[in-house]
Amino acid sequence: MITLQNPLGTISMNADYFAELVSLAARSCYGVAGMATGGAHDDFKSLFFGSDFPEKGVRVTQNEGKLTIELHIKVGYGLNIATIVQSITHKVKHEVENATGLKVERIEVSVDDIVAD
Repeated sequence: MITLQNPLGTISMNADYFAELVSLAARSCYGVAGMATGGAHDDFKSLFFGSDFPEKGVRVTQNEGKLTIELHIKVGYGLNIATIVQSITHKVKHEVENATGLKVERIEVSVDDIVAD
């Protein structure tokens, strides 16, 4: 659960909301072929929910009011990975900060697979 304090009270947001927001922003970037599983937890969930679920490859944590986002992606073969990662970090940070008002402290992008078209 991600929380935001304001003068009127506390706002709590479900982690699934953030996962969906981050996943959609990342997948809309050029060169991203899809989201990869982010470890054993995602592998286990894919057994029950199928190969594509909203929080696949996304982990959002909050520390002292700032967000840390971890992404696991697949990229297209022959593309500049550094450019793709830079595009993702800018897009995800912009989308999350505009949608929620929370500050993004760090975005970690792991390229787990390269997909040939």
